Amino acid sequence: MAKLFIPKPITATLEENYMPYVVSVVKSRAIPEIDGFKPSHRKLLYTMYKMGLLSGAKTKSANIVGQTMRLNPHGDMAIYETMVRLTRGHDALLHPFVDSKGSFGKHYSRDMAFAASRYTEAKLDAICQEVFADIDKEVVDFVDNYDGSMKEPELLPVTFPNILVSPNQGIAVGMASSICSFNLAEICRTTVELIKNPDHNLLTTLIAPDFTTGGQILYDSAVMAKIYETGTGSFKIRAKYSFDKKNNCLEITEIPYTTTAEAIIDKIVDLVKSGKLKEVSYVRDEIDINGLKIAVDCKRGTDPDRLMQKLYKMTPLEDSFACNFNVLVGGTPKVYGVRELLEEWTAFRFECVKRGLYFDITKKKDRLHLLLGLKKILLDIDKAIAIIRNTEDDKEVVPNLMIGFGIDEVQAEFVADIKLRNLNRAYILSKTDETDGLQKEIAQLEDTLGSEKKIKKIIVSQLEHIIKKYGKPRKTTILYPDEVEVFEEEEKVDDYPVVVFCTESGYLKKITPQSLRMSGEHKLKEGDRMKWTAETSNAAELIVFTDQFQAYKAKLYEFEDSKTSLLGDYLPQKLGFEKDENVVFVTVTKDFFGDILSFFENGKAARVSLSAFETKTNRRKLVNAYSAASRLVAMFHITEECEFICTASNDRCLIMSTAMVNPKTTKNTAGVAVMTLKKNTLESVVAYRDGLFGDPMHYRTKNLPAAGCFLRKGDDPFAVPIAEEPAEKE
Repeated sequence: MAKLFIPKPITATLEENYMPYVVSVVKSRAIPEIDGFKPSHRKLLYTMYKMGLLSGAKTKSANIVGQTMRLNPHGDMAIYETMVRLTRGHDALLHPFVDSKGSFGKHYSRDMAFAASRYTEAKLDAICQEVFADIDKEVVDFVDNYDGSMKEPELLPVTFPNILVSPNQGIAVGMASSICSFNLAEICRTTVELIKNPDHNLLTTLIAPDFTTGGQILYDSAVMAKIYETGTGSFKIRAKYSFDKKNNCLEITEIPYTTTAEAIIDKIVDLVKSGKLKEVSYVRDEIDINGLKIAVDCKRGTDPDRLMQKLYKMTPLEDSFACNFNVLVGGTPKVYGVRELLEEWTAFRFECVKRGLYFDITKKKDRLHLLLGLKKILLDIDKAIAIIRNTEDDKEVVPNLMIGFGIDEVQAEFVADIKLRNLNRAYILSKTDETDGLQKEIAQLEDTLGSEKKIKKIIVSQLEHIIKKYGKPRKTTILYPDEVEVFEEEEKVDDYPVVVFCTESGYLKKITPQSLRMSGEHKLKEGDRMKWTAETSNAAELIVFTDQFQAYKAKLYEFEDSKTSLLGDYLPQKLGFEKDENVVFVTVTKDFFGDILSFFENGKAARVSLSAFETKTNRRKLVNAYSAASRLVAMFHITEECEFICTASNDRCLIMSTAMVNPKTTKNTAGVAVMTLKKNTLESVVAYRDGLFGDPMHYRTKNLPAAGCFLRKGDDPFAVPIAEEPAEKE
């Protein structure tokens, strides 16, 4: 009779069959735990520890793989590949856990294969002393292996935050983990500071990630702070190179951790074949015993730096590392920020130290218990000898000693096993001294165990010891925004005359002279007014200064041609201003000729060459564009020496010549004093024009700073507007 088929809901199948698989992959395979290891790493390292490879000689890798199968029921190749990644020879970790001999391939090479396990040898590296510290003192929990034949640790008691020192990547079901490596000394120092001050600013001690392949991190403090805070985000890392003038070739010696030499070479070859990289004549892999090297032969007349900027943009020589600090804590996966991870590790380590102290106290108390029993015996040795001598049956010796001296069975066994030769004065005195010493040690250990502060002090001292013993300089250097050059393809720009208008609230119009002649009045938002205007060309560059002491740059050809009947482009939106950032001055230039002259409320003026704002890269935002020491009153772009009228809050006026202010090279220079103000402030600055004052010499001065003079009747510095608007069409 055929069995009746009963349909089963897919939800039940998922719950009964798929969910156990998901949990197994998450917990037992892909996601690292707070000790910084996945189960496969932990099983391998613990096997090597039990084999005595922490201090012994190297053994064949095949032997290690075979022994690891007692804990890890996977195939030998899966175990060996895990071991390869942990070795010194593979160069994947800043601090390898396995000291290796033989060929283990290279992390930065896709095609360089590792030798078979029967040819290579390995042992635990010296740093594993910190990985297995006090593991025999029951500082971590042990569980049965897969067949219940032996025990293995759930976690390893690492004495440093290995979770952020060793890079880790894994893909589970429905989630993944991607943890970059950090410099050991920086991580330990940051942890120490966090233990001392929970509000410690991480960026001051933990600069950025660090990788075995070196390279340069394109540093953005905001991006790094977000990664530290949330555990997610990405940053860019690029290769390092030098130029060999003799052979006319670029030599790339450090590459991003996320790529390989072969992937880079393949991409360059494809670009050359497609005609997108005409400056390269040949590329070759020169990896040798000294390490990584990719040689790129340049054609004659090629600018090597410009070529490298092009390669950064078009090849994996510049790549991104996506962070996802997903870690198992207490069996639950969660994405942690750096601060949270270090706090979790500190809590884990705190528990390990407590358990180690408790183990020591227990052992010392057991020893003290034996010695206290011996002490009772030593008070009357003759009685003890008589009890033993008068006992007919050997089995009765211990019970008779227990009855005769009032000691327990453990103490009686210890006494019964003492050799007759040890029953002398020196032995008795040494045991008495040991008893006193044990009591003091137990008291100290119990005092430490009961003090959170003292336990944290132990953790700090261990971290400081690790910094001193294992700390290394950074391999990956930091490239700050001002140092980054980005390649830009040269664009063909139509160059024609334009007139640029900008309003007080930040609307910009670029209008051709022909369109302007045929137009009417400017359309403006209510309450807005035209403030800056300039005749220039479409190929000119726009520089916009804001009230946040920043300057934004853009090409005029990036703005659409406008009309007077339109509002124009809103600069804060177009240039990506920060919140509540407003325009304070606008200028245009083609050759960066002239100076920026700034006047401040404190009576100072700063003159900076416009060339200081010229950059070789496509940076749009320049910070510290002018001084923040005092409120900006006015800013001008001057191309020749001229005069300005400065008016103070006490109605004094001063006509000063720009020739009296020397140019500076620093953009945010505080400037020089122009007007003596005492308790007053500089209120306004306008360009001087002939005819404004009846006797201009009355307001001029030979030396700066000067107090200026009160306005005479009929003199008005504001008789002419600051910027003339173009004449309307007739």
